[in-house]
Amino acid sequence: MIYLDNNATTRPSAAVVAAVHGALTEYWQNPSSIHRPGQAARQQVELARRDAAELLGVSAREVTFTSGGTESIHLAIRGVAATVSKPVVVSTRVEHSAVRDLLEDLSRQGVEVRWVPVDAAGVVDVEQLGPLLEGATLASIQWANNETGAVQPIEQIHALCRARAVTFHCDGTQWIGKEPTPSPLPCDLLTFSPHKFHGPKGVGVLWARRGVGIRPVVGGSQELGRRGGTENVPGIAGAGVACREARAFLADPTARERLGALRDRFERVVLAALPDAVVNAATAKRLWNTTNIAFPRLEAEAILLLLSERGVCASAGAACSSGSLDPSPVLLAMGVPPELAHGSVRFSLSRETTGAEVEEAAAIVIDCVRRLRGSMPGA
Repeated sequence: MIYLDNNATTRPSAAVVAAVHGALTEYWQNPSSIHRPGQAARQQVELARRDAAELLGVSAREVTFTSGGTESIHLAIRGVAATVSKPVVVSTRVEHSAVRDLLEDLSRQGVEVRWVPVDAAGVVDVEQLGPLLEGATLASIQWANNETGAVQPIEQIHALCRARAVTFHCDGTQWIGKEPTPSPLPCDLLTFSPHKFHGPKGVGVLWARRGVGIRPVVGGSQELGRRGGTENVPGIAGAGVACREARAFLADPTARERLGALRDRFERVVLAALPDAVVNAATAKRLWNTTNIAFPRLEAEAILLLLSERGVCASAGAACSSGSLDPSPVLLAMGVPPELAHGSVRFSLSRETTGAEVEEAAAIVIDCVRRLRGSMPGA
């Protein structure tokens, strides 16, 4: 099986599995207990918190563990919005559904949501962002898009927010662990999920700059009072190891260059054989691991099913919305025509993807698309 799906491709490393197993068998006690075994479990949580902080270049006391990226996003956005009487939130229509759906829900509850236009590559129109930030409470804009890999001008966005005293939340789920983070971080709140870089699922991280006010969404004394509930010690321990391994990966820029070249090779081979295929957001600066290719006149679901039968796992849009027959809202917000959006498939590489896998996958994609087109009426 060749994994080119954003979630399936990031298999936990042996060290991550060992950390999770060790926490299940040796540190299974409640980390809030004051007895010695409980404090040993607490140490595992705090060591992982240190590892997450070192990956970001921040203080460990500014890091909060949650149940996943979605909960981290809710804590950031709801937590800040709840600190004012009439919150105003600025965001984009190309955000992950964890942000987009949350803001739609908040707007029904009376929160004012302002949507920033994006260009054809899904990148924020910075000139139009400034006026929309006037009087806003919070801006929430992703670092890199989960469907296309398009990178946003985060430093510019942060500067505009800072000049207007607007708190800036950045969804860094696709960026963290794949690209280095500048110091200091160009945001006030940052959320991510270690399972995107070979950590275990079920753990999320929120970094909040010191002084940023957040009202807890889940009350309790755990996580320095920011998030209640007994910590998932095995998952957190594994996440800490994943953060350490990500730091080692990021220390070698040639590794990212090699993987980016593999992604580009995949695109060239597919487009050479299928000239009418289109790479969505091709003009944007993109993450090295992501490509989103539209195959006109086809449905993504049919392509994915046939690819799966041939041993290639990929996805259409966000994995969280798999099963939907509707075209990606992200692609439609970018202005991608519906006939292209319907046939768009996302392929994602990981640190472990090999050149041989890329070559084999490209050949299978080409064959599957040709077979589907050959079965169409009038073909």
